[in-house]
Amino acid sequence: MQFLDREQTLARLDYQAVADACADILASARAGDTECPPRGAMSLAEGGTLLLMPATDSQIAITKLVTVHPHNGRHQRPTIQGEMVVLDAATGERRLLVDGGAVSARRTAAVSLLAAQHLAPRTDTPVLVYGAGTQARTHLEAFRDGLGVRRAYLTSRTRSRAEALATEMNRAGMDVTVIDDPATVLEQVRLIVAATTATAPILPASLPADTFVAAVGAFRAHMAEIPPELIAQGRIVIDSAEGARDEAGDLIKARASGHFDWDRATTLEAVVLDNTRPPGDGPVIFKSVGQSLWDLAAGRVLVAAMPTQPTSSSR
Repeated sequence: MQFLDREQTLARLDYQAVADACADILASARAGDTECPPRGAMSLAEGGTLLLMPATDSQIAITKLVTVHPHNGRHQRPTIQGEMVVLDAATGERRLLVDGGAVSARRTAAVSLLAAQHLAPRTDTPVLVYGAGTQARTHLEAFRDGLGVRRAYLTSRTRSRAEALATEMNRAGMDVTVIDDPATVLEQVRLIVAATTATAPILPASLPADTFVAAVGAFRAHMAEIPPELIAQGRIVIDSAEGARDEAGDLIKARASGHFDWDRATTLEAVVLDNTRPPGDGPVIFKSVGQSLWDLAAGRVLVAAMPTQPTSSSR
C-alpha cells in the first residue's frame, strides 16, 4: 500500500480533473454502478464532528474518516483532519492511504467548480469569499484555475487569518483584498463562496439575480450561512438530495420558517447529466454538504495518478 501525505495528496488532485471525475461519478451512480450509503456523523467534544464516508464502484472502494473541529483555528491546529483508504473492490487489497483532509479540501472545491461551470450566470467578476480556512483557500484556487478568476475579496471574523491567506494567494498570482464589511463590494461581485462554521446567517437577505453562491460551510442541521429570505429568492441546487435533507442547516431552517420547500431544489446530477435548470429567476445558490461519491471520484483520480508498476521479464 502506498502512503501519500498531505502535500503528495494535494499534488495529485488537480481541480479540473476532480471536477470532471465528479461529473463522471454522477453518470456511474445513475447507471447503478456505484454504492454510496449515507455518511455517518457523530458529535465530539468541544463542538467537533466525526464523519465516516464509504463508497464503491466496480473498480475501487474508499472509506474516509474525518474530524471537524471549528475551534482548532484559535490554537493553530487544522480544523479538518482525516485519512482515506483506497482499496481494490474485487480483492480488498489496500492500494492507497491518503490525507483525508486534503481530499475533503480539494473535492469540495472541485464540486463547487463543477456547479459554477454549469450554472454561474457570470464569471467575469471578482469572487467574494466568507471565511479564511482551508475551504476558502481551495475555492480561491479552484475558481482561479477553472474559471479564470483573478480578483477576490476575503472577509473573516478573524482578520489575521484572512490577511495571511490573502498574502499567500497574492504571492501565487491572485489579487486578494481583505475587507471588514462585505456590503461594500456586493455591487461588484457575482461570485460568492460561503465557507464558514457559522450557526447564524452571514450573507445578505437579497442578491442580484445574476449571482452564483457556493455555500459549503454549514454541513450540519444546526448550522446556517444563508438567510431564509435569500433562500426564498434563490434558485436552489443541492449536491445530493439525501444529504441536504439531513444536514443542510440553511435549507432545513428555511423550510421550518416557511421560506423553502424541497420540491424547489434541483440536484447537481440533474444539472450535469440532463442540463436541467433550477426554477425561478433569482440568484443561483449551490448548497453542498458533501457525500462520499465525491471522495470516490477523488479516489479515481488518485489511482489514475499512481505510477505504473514495472513488469518483470524473463531472460
